[in-house]
Amino acid sequence: MNLNAKSLAMSFAIATAVLWVACSLLVAVLPGPMMAMTAHMFHSDLTGFSWTLTWTGFFIGLVAWTLWAAVAGWLIALMYNRFTSSFMT
Repeated sequence: MNLNAKSLAMSFAIATAVLWVACSLLVAVLPGPMMAMTAHMFHSDLTGFSWTLTWTGFFIGLVAWTLWAAVAGWLIALMYNRFTSSFMT
């Protein structure tokens, strides 16, 4: 069974875009708790830091992360298809 590389790339891109929007909304609405969660995720003390959320940054991040996710999905499908075909023969 082969994966459709274009479909997987689009799936990765759409999922990443949705998660980016959700995360950005959480940062805009709950900056303090989101900073605390980020500090826990990085095992760091981010007390002196604050979020800088602009529309420009939001859209640049949305486009960049979405494109990289699409590339990752395409590469994963490509490698999966290559590995499964070489192991099946």
